[in-house]
Amino acid sequence: MTADSSYHPRVLIVDDEKNIRRTLRMVLSSKEYSVGDCGSAEEAIRLMQEEPADVILLDIKLPGMDGIELLSKIRKDWPMTEVIMISGHGTIQDAVGATRLGAYDFLEKPLDADRVDLAVANCVEKLSLFRQVKDLKSRIDEHYEMVGGSQAMQQLLEEIRKVAPTSGRVLITGESGTGKELVARAVHRLSKRTEGPFVKVNCAAIPAELIESELFGYEKGAFTGATGKKKGQFELANDGTLFLDEVGDMSLTAQAKVLRVLQTGELSHVGGERTFKVDVRVIAATNKDLKTSVAEGSFRDDLYYRLNVIPIHCVPLRERLEDIPVLVGKFVAEFCKENNFKTKEVQPEVLNILRRYDWPGNVRELKNVTERMVIMSGDIIAESDVPESVCGGGGAVDTRRYDGMSLKDVRDEVEREYICSKLSEYSWNITRTAQALGIERTNLHKKIKQLGIKREG
Repeated sequence: MTADSSYHPRVLIVDDEKNIRRTLRMVLSSKEYSVGDCGSAEEAIRLMQEEPADVILLDIKLPGMDGIELLSKIRKDWPMTEVIMISGHGTIQDAVGATRLGAYDFLEKPLDADRVDLAVANCVEKLSLFRQVKDLKSRIDEHYEMVGGSQAMQQLLEEIRKVAPTSGRVLITGESGTGKELVARAVHRLSKRTEGPFVKVNCAAIPAELIESELFGYEKGAFTGATGKKKGQFELANDGTLFLDEVGDMSLTAQAKVLRVLQTGELSHVGGERTFKVDVRVIAATNKDLKTSVAEGSFRDDLYYRLNVIPIHCVPLRERLEDIPVLVGKFVAEFCKENNFKTKEVQPEVLNILRRYDWPGNVRELKNVTERMVIMSGDIIAESDVPESVCGGGGAVDTRRYDGMSLKDVRDEVEREYICSKLSEYSWNITRTAQALGIERTNLHKKIKQLGIKREG
């Protein structure tokens, strides 16, 4: 049955024998079905045009258009309708032919009431599960929807629309929190693989010694603790998309194996000898400059060129501040719904403050700040609900101390000062600091190392 308890699946019986129709109605009358019947294919088509049925019990032998012809038309015009064929003198050839045309089942007369009941119930359950999956997919797509009217955002969306239908590999670059995963999901959603799986692997979050077994799977006994056989992420993504996030943090050994899969489409489990094919579109993302990594020898140049077929760059939020109102509106609606709040109004001054802030954590930080404001505010999100760390970003800045420094050095200095202040505020609790900054813990550890930040004392 469907998730909506008020919905009664519609069953249509198509048979030229009145007694058969009467019998089938009696069999199905005890169920919560809306049952209709008719004696010809032509009448069935008219009824389907008025109100499509969920399940059709269809006789092969009919006056005029026969059941096989009607089955073909139903599969073409009403693909969401399941068809159960019935026949008084059917053959194996009839059953095979009907199944190939898309019939769910084939029942012979005299009909067994229990088998009819079970076949219809299975059809209804299949349709119910399909609708639930479709509804879930729709909600997931809505959660990962990309919004923004800025020129940078419109250009990004246009690039995605061009790239998605192709089979080209994509390398997404951009700072942490700019929405690289959203881009990857959008490419998958608009691709020919949209019905296939989308599998994400965070290469920075997996220890170097485990990345190979995670990507390629392993056989029982391949290493200590391998008590059974396990599929890798490449296998799980077969016929779909594999998203390699933070690909720049992958070890050279794992890079070599990924390159081999991209070249041959074949892989083998860790500890296994058999190779097998996989059909996977790889999308990679990084906040590193991979060209520099290639020059330093920490990233393979041949893998870089394999991945960087189509580059897409996500600009930081500070370069598209005009998108803040629509982003905040989306997040406010999302968090109000999540917490069962009435949708809250955002005062204009709040948006002005948010537009003056530099957003080092980009959209992820904006989302975290919005969630905090939604939870801590009253019926209206006011200026007093904006966190002090964000309000402090709106004052005039004395730029003289940056004279003689490059833009990169200035950015690093500002970032270092801000991260240090947040680390101090949260007593060097990495998890809480990362949440406040709107970045992942692994990225905060990398920032601390890159910027040479040390804990006093």
